[in-house]
Amino acid sequence: MIFQRCIFTAVLILAGYFVQAQHFALSRLFYPNVTLKADYNVPAGMGAAGDYGLTRSGFFGIIPVQSEVQLGYSLRKKLDLRAIHTVMLAQYTQIQPTVGGMDSPENGYKTLSLGVIRLQASIKDKLWVYGGGLGLTETNETLFTPQPFFWGGAARMHILGLRTQIMYGSVLAYNQKIKFVPVFGLNKGLGKHWRASALLPFMANVNYKATKWFNVDMLTGLNGYSGGFQVQTPEEKMLRRENFRQIKIGMSANAHLFTVLNVSLEAGVTTFRQIKTFNSARENLATYHPATTPYIGASVRYITSRSKFSSRFTRKMGLGGDSGINW
Repeated sequence: MIFQRCIFTAVLILAGYFVQAQHFALSRLFYPNVTLKADYNVPAGMGAAGDYGLTRSGFFGIIPVQSEVQLGYSLRKKLDLRAIHTVMLAQYTQIQPTVGGMDSPENGYKTLSLGVIRLQASIKDKLWVYGGGLGLTETNETLFTPQPFFWGGAARMHILGLRTQIMYGSVLAYNQKIKFVPVFGLNKGLGKHWRASALLPFMANVNYKATKWFNVDMLTGLNGYSGGFQVQTPEEKMLRRENFRQIKIGMSANAHLFTVLNVSLEAGVTTFRQIKTFNSARENLATYHPATTPYIGASVRYITSRSKFSSRFTRKMGLGGDSGINW
């Protein structure tokens, strides 16, 4: 039972960061599904530049490509049970910032990314989670300033009991510059209905499972965007880069409806915000700190099908086939 529980805890924590969803459910990892989501940050003061607002919308899809449980025999004449699960991730996001109640000069960004998360666990080698992906951010008004990015990471888990696991690892990311980030994860059951999880420094969450079909999350997370755009003058076209980051603090209510739908509503505040603009030489041209502001968000997930290999895998691991199981 401990072996089964730790397998999915690691994937949920690591994948939950990369997809940045309102709520992450177990079914998302084992059945093809797509999520439509949207967030709106209320415009707030940014000094002389006016009020800064932000709208984010898009879709996210998960496609399982491998799920199996293997029984092996080592050279030391010992049996080893190994579970492997691999999913592909696809995401498209439209980001629309506003300044002073009007679309900002760069007129928003569109982002497309593809990734893979692979879980490999065994009695002998314990548990490892690997992930990687790449993508492209482009301004809406041109096709000549693409901003590529990629990420890759790995984590190792240790089991401290049936309801407590920790994991540690690192993420290597590139978005205008390479960053190496150590990560620490925690999953802790707190009574029958409560569970706390975190992947620091990116996210932390406390979940209350009220019923089989309804649960509530109290969450905080670090996110933002990075993209390029052009400023055209009579003399020349100038390349600009823009980075925005914020910390979200909020709550979400999640309901599982009609077997195939999961609906989530979220509200809270965004704070510790910063927006920077760079030139082509990566020199900082301007830095602003928009004020703390409320935000609202919503998502709808549709489970497109139940593949045979995913159903067999969940049954072998003792998790059942109920797509509505939430963590």
